[in-house]
Amino acid sequence: MAKKITRRPSVLADDIRASLREAVDHASGTRTRAITHRVTPRATDARAARLKLGLTQQEFASLIGTGVGTVRKWELGARQPSGAARALIEVIKTEPKAVRRALRVQQLAG
Repeated sequence: MAKKITRRPSVLADDIRASLREAVDHASGTRTRAITHRVTPRATDARAARLKLGLTQQEFASLIGTGVGTVRKWELGARQPSGAARALIEVIKTEPKAVRRALRVQQLAG
């Protein structure tokens, strides 16, 4: 008869279980030692960026790789751009000439 080998769970597994218990406690409102971070993205003005480049909503949407409906919602305030779109919009607003130069090079290469 083969001898059954019992292993103690790894330290990593113990850490994961403890983290999951803490997450469940935190989610249920129990006070824990968990550190929470609140990130409030800075609002951006997609319309201002679009106008700096002198583009229509359709052209701007095509430029940044999104749908024209999304651009419309940003401009109406129904939605806010997130992530890379927000970063690109900020770059366009602060450095429109650099964006134009980069796009000219991209158009020639493409």
